[in-house]
Amino acid sequence: MLRIATVVGARPQFVKAAAVSRELANRKDIHETVIHTGQHYDYEMSEIFFRELNLRVPDYELGIGGGTQGEQTGRMTEAVERVLLGQAFDLVLVYGDTNSTLAGALAAAKLHIPVAHVEAGLRSFNRKMPEEINRVVTDHLSSLLFAPTTTAVDNLKREGIEGVSVKLVGDVMYDVALRVGDQSERAASIVKRLDIQSDFVLATIHRAENTDTHSRLRTIIVALEQIAGELPVVFPMHPRTTAAVAAAGIDLDSVNGLLVIEPLGYLDMISLEQSAAAIVTDSGGVQKEAFFFETPCVTVRQETEWVELVECGWNRLSPPDDAETLAASVIAAARSDLPLERPRLYGDGNAAELIACALVENAN
Repeated sequence: MLRIATVVGARPQFVKAAAVSRELANRKDIHETVIHTGQHYDYEMSEIFFRELNLRVPDYELGIGGGTQGEQTGRMTEAVERVLLGQAFDLVLVYGDTNSTLAGALAAAKLHIPVAHVEAGLRSFNRKMPEEINRVVTDHLSSLLFAPTTTAVDNLKREGIEGVSVKLVGDVMYDVALRVGDQSERAASIVKRLDIQSDFVLATIHRAENTDTHSRLRTIIVALEQIAGELPVVFPMHPRTTAAVAAAGIDLDSVNGLLVIEPLGYLDMISLEQSAAAIVTDSGGVQKEAFFFETPCVTVRQETEWVELVECGWNRLSPPDDAETLAASVIAAARSDLPLERPRLYGDGNAAELIACALVENAN
């Protein structure tokens, strides 16, 4: 029996784990223990994802949210280590690029437990991003690396990581998107509930680089105000962004056409992604979901780890250097004709199955 400890903590990881954990549960030769760090801990950011994606209740809830980067990562590492010491695990499975990812990998590596990293090999090449540090360190601590794209495989090879430890499996988020399928009825319901009268832009902003610098945050808000002069903007507000807006003294109530709402569950969020005329985001996951659902996307960053989306024309980069430029880019995306076909970038929708098979093969 292969004993796996899965470490999750943030909403993108819940989506990815939903696909893989379902495959693991179908196998009699695998026993999975789920450890939830608590990085995202309130209902809208955590519990609703478990409910909508049919994830079972975590075996351990560590309740570690908030704090500085170092403080949060340190507390998580300590708490995960305690769980790992209490049982004989064969492998620790981590996802993505959050502090929970790094904490799980560090705790396991220090205890000489092999680490498997889902979504390995992504690189933005911007070391100022905490997520980039988390990705690089986790990859170099891992024994098994599950890469979503050929670009990710090439990135790992350039860093000296190649061979049997690297598996090109596709993207588990694509697995979930295919399983969820058409959300047109739910989309009509939430659009009606929000009283959106016409084509709209969906905005999601949460990364530290955009929220923790007041000048960048103000530029983004001014751009959203300008966009709202042309098209309604729906803005589900991440808790980090809510706190940053308050700290910067920004008044969103005075912005006409900007609808600020609480964070959404997975199904409501993808329903809006499917319905939007365009998406403006700094989220890696939302960039991909926009592509899955054929919605134009503008990424509010200087670079992206999902470079293939920019290269094929389904995503465009627009860093928040100038509000007018950013607003014009989003409005143009909303009114553009995107490529008629989408290249097959993220596998065949069976990434989770390939991961489960590889985990068993590696253990034998």
